[in-house]
Amino acid sequence: MTIRQGRLLSFYCHLRARHHDLLVYEWLLEEAKRQGISGGSAFRALGGYGRHGVLHEEQFFELADDLPVKVEFLLSEAQAETMLAAVRAADVDVVYASATASFEVLGKR
Repeated sequence: MTIRQGRLLSFYCHLRARHHDLLVYEWLLEEAKRQGISGGSAFRALGGYGRHGVLHEEQFFELADDLPVKVEFLLSEAQAETMLAAVRAADVDVVYASATASFEVLGKR
């Protein structure tokens, strides 16, 4: 298989943030699936803070209910632009980062 060039698209939101009836990270994954994007992952943080400077941490006895979540996709340039357009059109409250990426599928398919 050849190495492909594209974009690493990462979205950041809060664990309990909602967009209509879905959690934001669920909405992002569902939208990507609807667009035919072959995969994406959501990762919950142990702690973090955002633009408002409020620190959220997972505690042993008390689980923080608004931890940061990162949703990531490896995409072609066209897929990344389509995904960003859908998120903007839906007015989803997220922060995103985009970086040039090289990727390849290794092993058995």
